[in-house]
Amino acid sequence: MNIGQIIAKKRDKQILNKEEIEYFIANYTKGTVTDYQAAALTMAIYLNGMNEEETTNLTLAMAHSGDILDFTELGTVVDKHSTGGIGDKVTLILAPIIASFGVPVAKMSGRGLGYTGGTIDKLEAIPRIPNKP
Repeated sequence: MNIGQIIAKKRDKQILNKEEIEYFIANYTKGTVTDYQAAALTMAIYLNGMNEEETTNLTLAMAHSGDILDFTELGTVVDKHSTGGIGDKVTLILAPIIASFGVPVAKMSGRGLGYTGGTIDKLEAIPRIPNKP
């Protein structure tokens, strides 16, 4: 198996199997699949789509390509993930409201995400009120 065959297969509107998708993700994260090869594959995917099984396999391969945090000891845990953007203010309001009901919120927040900033940048932009004696 090699990345050229995987790109050609998707270019030719064929379905990628789990092993091919895992090969792509594993080798891209190792740096053996180049950015231009990844771009070619993602263009083929954009043009020809992915079925539900391919999408699931890609999502799981991406999730398992890094560390996975385990919050099972907290019970049900929620996350409000932001899609970003200049007008994104929902996270700043919704996460504390949910937490106030005793629901653990595993908020993974970004920083320095281009000109729009991440959630942490937005929080830091709110002036602090000094403590009064």
